[in-house]
Amino acid sequence: MASMTTPRLPFLPARTCSAAAAFSSLSSSPLQCCPVKRTSVTNANSAPLLSTSRPGAPAADGVGAADLNRLRASAMPVADSPLPAYCNPHELPRPLTSAALMESSGEGLKVAYQGFPGAYSESAAKKAYPHCQTVPCEHFDTAFQAVENCTVDRAVLSLENTLGGSIHQNYDLLLRHELHIVGDVRLAVRHCLLANRGVKIGNLRSVMSHPQALAQCEHTLTELGIEQRQAVDDTAGAAKLVTEQMLQDTGAVASSLAAELYGLDILAENIQDEKENVTRFMMLAREPIVPQIDKPFKTSIVFSLEDWKPAQLLKALAIFALRDINLTKIESRPHKKRPFRVADDTFSTPVKYFNYHFYVDLEASMADPKTLKALGNLEEFAPFVRVLGSYPTDMSEV
Repeated sequence: MASMTTPRLPFLPARTCSAAAAFSSLSSSPLQCCPVKRTSVTNANSAPLLSTSRPGAPAADGVGAADLNRLRASAMPVADSPLPAYCNPHELPRPLTSAALMESSGEGLKVAYQGFPGAYSESAAKKAYPHCQTVPCEHFDTAFQAVENCTVDRAVLSLENTLGGSIHQNYDLLLRHELHIVGDVRLAVRHCLLANRGVKIGNLRSVMSHPQALAQCEHTLTELGIEQRQAVDDTAGAAKLVTEQMLQDTGAVASSLAAELYGLDILAENIQDEKENVTRFMMLAREPIVPQIDKPFKTSIVFSLEDWKPAQLLKALAIFALRDINLTKIESRPHKKRPFRVADDTFSTPVKYFNYHFYVDLEASMADPKTLKALGNLEEFAPFVRVLGSYPTDMSEV
């Protein structure tokens, strides 16, 4: 399969800024916004801890950590405490509420996504925030940075697909950056075969698209008699290239929105080999939302374990099972700062295995005391624990 690089749109450039600090407790937290120097301020409506680590334990991939014990008790301000840098409490930035998240149409929000206009990620952003202004980004990391430096308000990025599995790069970026998952949205991926006006399926000798899209349509494309595949960076980018080069023997696998944007004909619809093809996207923000228990919530965490004790993962998962907290996903990714663990040092040459971070999704809210107790129990023996977000479960139709 030949490889081709698509021309670049004027994507949002990558810029860096310091990441938002995590909230420190359920009832008090430092609120912050990127353009303002961060100052510790007490607020009664803040969200729970997002990062924890035992004292002296190494931080994961450079991510700072705080003490989980601060979850259990929030310090009340004393009378002679110095005044914070903010003078007017009404000017303090407020964290999102779950109600605002679920009911907001995204009016006035700038939402980043990865890919060209017409990408499935843009459709997911529009589903999450129907009236938002979408901002294309060339890379996933660019979208993370755009939220961090306040160039955009949110990002909607793919996390996993029913056919292709997890988007590993984004799991790694969640650990590298300090953004918060404030929701998720599922999008049915319906691939279309696109070509320039007047071109018929019989004229096509090759087709181009993102590698995952090509893999998802492999059998159908073969049945249509199209043998050659060209992998490019993005489905919508493939459609754009077919239009710009006025290709007559090459089609693109992309969305119906891409066909509309780039003036292509739809030669065939729903060409994915498996009709149930759904991608889950995460919604990212600089601040966490305030968790609730009045609707289904999901909590995403990441942790690492001691590298020399047996059955540590079993012990970690049992913490949630004993409290009737259901796990909907577990994902392991290499621990890049400590890539190896010693399994047995009784031999002259120690046996070493790969070391991992474990990403887990829980059917639970951080507003539920049993969730807090479970994480407190986990922190007693896990050197690193971080809550990536506690957010409402997507209940919409796919």
